Amino acid sequence: MERIRGDGGRTRRREPEPEDEWVGDEEYVEPLSAAEAAREGLRQVVELTGREPVGTTSLKAVRDGWLVGVEVIEDRRIPASTDLLGLYEVELDIDGTLLGYRRVRRYQRGKGEVG
Repeated sequence: MERIRGDGGRTRRREPEPEDEWVGDEEYVEPLSAAEAAREGLRQVVELTGREPVGTTSLKAVRDGWLVGVEVIEDRRIPASTDLLGLYEVELDIDGTLLGYRRVRRYQRGKGEVG
């Protein structure tokens, strides 16, 4: 069963396991899957910055949640190969709540890192 949290994120309900994390007295929140974390990180950056997304560039499970790399268009230019892109790192807790975000770097589309 899926429900929508007040902050727009999604959680699912299921029968709990002994090692599951409980929130409050009776509510269990199932951790986000990798795909859900990637989508939520992208959604959060777009909502906070108002920038057009390019996509999710990285995803890493950490002890208490996820680190998601998101690339956005910071400034459109002509030709498009010279657009300025921003790479943001989003930190989500295990149920998808935003803990923080920061721009890691800004660069021209045609001059990304090699290697």
